[in-house]
Amino acid sequence: MKIAVIGAGTMGAGIATSCLAAGDDVVSVEASAEQTTAGRALIQNSLERLAVKNDDLDVAECLNRLAQVDDIEGTVDCDLVIEAIPEILEAKQALFAALDELHEPGVILGTNTSSLSIDQIASKAASPDRIVGTHFFNPVPVSALVEVVVGSQTSDEAVDAAVGLSERLHKTPIVVKDSPGFASSRLGLVLGLEAIRMLEAGVASAQDIDQAMELGYRHPMGPLRLTDLVGLDVRLNIAQHLASELGDRFTPPQLLIDMVAEGKLGKKSGVGFYEW
Repeated sequence: MKIAVIGAGTMGAGIATSCLAAGDDVVSVEASAEQTTAGRALIQNSLERLAVKNDDLDVAECLNRLAQVDDIEGTVDCDLVIEAIPEILEAKQALFAALDELHEPGVILGTNTSSLSIDQIASKAASPDRIVGTHFFNPVPVSALVEVVVGSQTSDEAVDAAVGLSERLHKTPIVVKDSPGFASSRLGLVLGLEAIRMLEAGVASAQDIDQAMELGYRHPMGPLRLTDLVGLDVRLNIAQHLASELGDRFTPPQLLIDMVAEGKLGKKSGVGFYEW
């Protein structure tokens, strides 16, 4: 199978890595030479980490199946397209309108959005029925879940393709209705925001708040460390979006707003609730 991944940041590189490890050919799209180089490095590093635990994975062979282009025109012969660009609705709408015009009707178009409406993303496309949510989780190569999000016009064929891809990548798909925050982001954000409020109020340290969930509730990672991994700016954007859709319970804490303004974005900036 030949899969296009639009965007080679953390999520796009992770999706590309998973597809390559599963034996697919991948076309990775990034707009600049600098981003293309950075994306390839992310993919190679991810493959090398996977190869440590999988002797059958040939990193060089996987990289030979990776093509990198700087325009979506280079994806025209792909069987499936997954978008992993930043969470900006207008940018996603424009991209899917262009992808819909470029690709033959049988090509399914997936969006890795974690909170934006599938219906809104698909609203500018002539064929919204082939657009489906394919929400992967970070770090993609080792995360077990894919959230398949079904818009009001998404076809059964698109849902089946997204579920089938998830299973081919050895992940477990869940199918959810297009609603604000879907299932995972909505629930995860509630916990993350409350943990930030507790830290803001001096209830406990970041480490102790995280350990409460890791040891007491068997979460693999505490909510503050997870926020660092996701990116404080990403969490802030999602919180603001859900606050506008679902009400004040998703209003972001001032501490989160201040940290983002200071450039403390988590792992990608080197400092967040932890130092990386």
